[in-house]
Amino acid sequence: MDASDLIAMSKPARGEAGRTGDWRSARPVVDASACIAATQDRVTCQICWAHCPDACIEQGAPPAVDLEFCKGCGICADVCPAHAIAMVPEAEHGVCEAAEGGTR
Repeated sequence: MDASDLIAMSKPARGEAGRTGDWRSARPVVDASACIAATQDRVTCQICWAHCPDACIEQGAPPAVDLEFCKGCGICADVCPAHAIAMVPEAEHGVCEAAEGGTR
């Protein structure tokens, strides 16, 4: 047994509890004009991606949120250094996109 066998590794996996986006009460909305990655037009920062417990954020400029699996926990909004992510109540959007089969 070498040292690599002793390291505990885990990572979030999408969909372990099924498509959970349809029971979210608020969704993350990215303001591209404030997002560090988007304003620099390259994949940089990505703190939201690194902290998402459900791997619902795809790296990009700006990052994209997979609303089929996003539970609306708000961690991405809390950790964003540019305050570029706002948690917006689902009621402002009407029907949840995930329930209609949309992903973004």
